[in-house]
Amino acid sequence: MARVCFISRVRPDRLEEYRARHAAVWPEMLEALRDTGWRDYFLHLSSDGLLVGHLETDDYAAAQEAMTRTAVNPRWQAEMSAFFVDPGNPDEGFQVLEEVFHLEDQLRAAGLPTTPQPR
Repeated sequence: MARVCFISRVRPDRLEEYRARHAAVWPEMLEALRDTGWRDYFLHLSSDGLLVGHLETDDYAAAQEAMTRTAVNPRWQAEMSAFFVDPGNPDEGFQVLEEVFHLEDQLRAAGLPTTPQPR
C-alpha cells in the first residue's frame, strides 16, 4: 500500500467556491475514485490557498492512470482547472511530497503496540 501526500495552490479569490464544490462532489466522481483504487482520500485547504491532499492506494501511478480512463474525470478536471493557480489539469499539477514519518510504521519497527496501552 502506498500513502501519497501532495500539495497544490488554489486561487485565493476562489477558496469559498472551491470549498462548496468539494462539499458536494458529483456521485459519479466519488464512485470513480473509489473504483480506481483511491482510499482514505482527503484534502485540507489553508486560508492562503495551499491545498494538501492525502490518499492511500495499492499503486498510485495505476490509480492515476485508471482515473484518466473514466468518463467523469476529464469533466471534473475541466471544471476544477479554473480554481488553481497553475494552469492545466489539476490532477497533473500536484507536487507529491516525500513521507518522512509514520507513527504506526515506527511503532511496529520498534516492536511496540500501535494502539494505546493502559497506564
